[in-house]
Amino acid sequence: MIKRMHKQAGIFFLMTLLLSVMIVRIIPAEEAEGAKVADSSQMAAPVEMDLDNLTPVGAELLKEGVYPVNVDSSSSMFQITECTLTVQDGEMTALMSMGGTGYLYLYMGTGEEASGKDASAYIPYEETPEGVYTFTIPVEALDQPIACAAFSKKKEMWYDRILVFRADSLDQDAFAEGYYTTAEDLNLSDGEYLAEVTLEGGSGRASIESPARIVVRDFQARATIVWGSSKYDYMKVGDEKFEPLDGLETSVFEIPVTGFDYKMPVAADTTAMSVPHEIEYTLYFDSSTLQKADAAEDAAAEEMTAEESATEASAAEDSVSETVAGDKKKP
Repeated sequence: MIKRMHKQAGIFFLMTLLLSVMIVRIIPAEEAEGAKVADSSQMAAPVEMDLDNLTPVGAELLKEGVYPVNVDSSSSMFQITECTLTVQDGEMTALMSMGGTGYLYLYMGTGEEASGKDASAYIPYEETPEGVYTFTIPVEALDQPIACAAFSKKKEMWYDRILVFRADSLDQDAFAEGYYTTAEDLNLSDGEYLAEVTLEGGSGRASIESPARIVVRDFQARATIVWGSSKYDYMKVGDEKFEPLDGLETSVFEIPVTGFDYKMPVAADTTAMSVPHEIEYTLYFDSSTLQKADAAEDAAAEEMTAEESATEASAAEDSVSETVAGDKKKP
């Protein structure tokens, strides 16, 4: 009799525990409708994001397929550990693996908008066999700030987040024809050129020389990148690593130019810190500034000569003026 009572008590306990788990999973979905939205005092300090000079990249600029992609988040409390981008039928979706289990629902929009919707508008998490929470969300465009509200399981509040899916993290083969300009598109003949190049990424303190020298052979372009520091010991374009040229005062590399008129992803390893650190950058080679190197250098030399002549003429005028003024002072 006692054993039967213990068994019944155990069954009751398990049923109660199971019911409580079900309630924990169900109640937040109901409370998400009309739930409060966290204000800035209730959120961690936002992560600084560089949202300037972003050019949206839509699905039409990508080939259909599944690609790993990096995602920037405006909150350290919304950590995306892994993400895959699917491009299909002119649309994009992202499968995000989360660094925790604190969020039950996402809504593609602001917290205020999410609070006014019913649960059917929310995107629920899915749990992997390893216990990882994942969300599959639509992606309007890469390199574009996307508003995303996340519903906290613990706080039962909506939290505003900003996500940016980074086009420069995609493999070169992911892009459709026309996304960037090639040397063949420009019909560049073999020879040496100069082109303006813009560096972005890292802390923003790094610099390179511009214009950069570019050598074209059989429509394959290679650029000489001259850094403003001697602390870079290698660069990477894709998976290929490039060593610096020897015997120079600063770090200088010769790398392939995969395309013009887009932010070409590269990486560079710096030894300026206590330990070497590989940093992601982008290089934008502006095809509209391309000039044959000889012509550009001749023009620069002529400009320098003109400036020197103007300086000498100005100095001569000052000298004459001083002489005339001195003569006038004589009795």
